[in-house]
Amino acid sequence: MTQKVIIDADPGIGDAVAVVLAMLDPDIDVIGITATAGVVSGHQATRNVQSLVELIDPRKWPRIGGCDASAADVGFHFGGNVISRDEMHGANGLGAFRPQVADLHHPRESAKLIVDLVRENPHAVTLLTLGPLTNVAVAFEVAPELPDILNGIVCVGGSVDYGGDVGPASEFNIFSNPEAARIVLRSPASKTLLPLDASSRGVVTFSALDHLSSLAASRIESALGDMLQYWLRAHHEYLGFEGVRLNEFVGLAAVTRPNLFEGRSMEIDVEVLGELTRGMTVFDRRGTEQWQTSIDVLETVDSAGVVDYFHYLLRRADRTSHA
Repeated sequence: MTQKVIIDADPGIGDAVAVVLAMLDPDIDVIGITATAGVVSGHQATRNVQSLVELIDPRKWPRIGGCDASAADVGFHFGGNVISRDEMHGANGLGAFRPQVADLHHPRESAKLIVDLVRENPHAVTLLTLGPLTNVAVAFEVAPELPDILNGIVCVGGSVDYGGDVGPASEFNIFSNPEAARIVLRSPASKTLLPLDASSRGVVTFSALDHLSSLAASRIESALGDMLQYWLRAHHEYLGFEGVRLNEFVGLAAVTRPNLFEGRSMEIDVEVLGELTRGMTVFDRRGTEQWQTSIDVLETVDSAGVVDYFHYLLRRADRTSHA
């Protein structure tokens, strides 16, 4: 049976690439895509999700969850510089790609859609979170049984030993709403965390993306090219990095290609009060079972395998565009 997946995202170029390629993967059934505020506002995230679904126009459309929350005023801190979200992702979050959609008239609220889809498919849905955990925390509060009837959660966020990206200790998704992250990561749901330690190893270089320009300029390929080329330039200009880290796509791989990862169970908590450490994921690795809040933390990844998977789905995008 094809694995059913809900993707909760705040697109953002990284999220957008993962969402597009997830809808092209024949090994999963993306039954829902829910928007959350993070890299962009909830309203913009909803428009971006809608535009990506319309771009793919899949035979079976995922249900779309909407959000109207504002985005937190958070920048990325690297080498003493603060880089804004607009600089990294563009004004609408999707780089040079411009979504052309009308607002949904009656969007289903994201947390409510998560609850409905999981209740309709008990023990069969994997929830992949690519942004802040606001929607999931609300869903858990609305439906306390939800953690027990999910197949599992794969959460892209946090850091073990890598450090942070919005500060020395904190990663963006967790920092943006650490209270929500604490609710979700301390819940009894079956949980897998993909921290920066592993997600940052999914790197695609300039040369590896050269073939995008050689493909016929279909809608899908053109959109992916616009987003990735913008992101390549942003990584080069603001980070001095010759390539892009596809952290969110690595999260998709953690769902569909778990054999590419290794990790271990840890006890986890989230700092919500610290002046310098707010949003930090804290792990008790002393070998004692005192916290009673365990999570599977992915520590190593077969980077070459992830890149191969990325190019496999790009080839499917080419075939889908010309079918």
